[in-house]
Amino acid sequence: VVIVLDPGLLSIIDVLSGLRDGGTTVINTKKSIGQVRSEFGIKGRLATVDATKIARELLGVPIVNTTMIGALIKAIGVIKLASVSGPLEDRFGRLAERNLKAMERAHEETLLEEQR
Repeated sequence: VVIVLDPGLLSIIDVLSGLRDGGTTVINTKKSIGQVRSEFGIKGRLATVDATKIARELLGVPIVNTTMIGALIKAIGVIKLASVSGPLEDRFGRLAERNLKAMERAHEETLLEEQR
């Protein structure tokens, strides 16, 4: 799995060079899956979400770490979203509720497409 917080990196460095065939890429972007595939030639499973927009709206800042956890969980499907609620509450204390909402919304809004 490769997680790209800033899609601008894809133009600068080959962040996907170590991704195995059939691997999953999760990208924080406003662009559609089709646009991302054609622009960067991404193969394998691809998940996209506008995590920056979600973070700004729910957290008030463009910090996407927790938001991208929701996208990652949806993209890989190995664990349930609820399984990270406790650790996030422990980590964020009084800020946990907003972070949990951002993670849940990203999970809902993440678009996922299998390899073409």
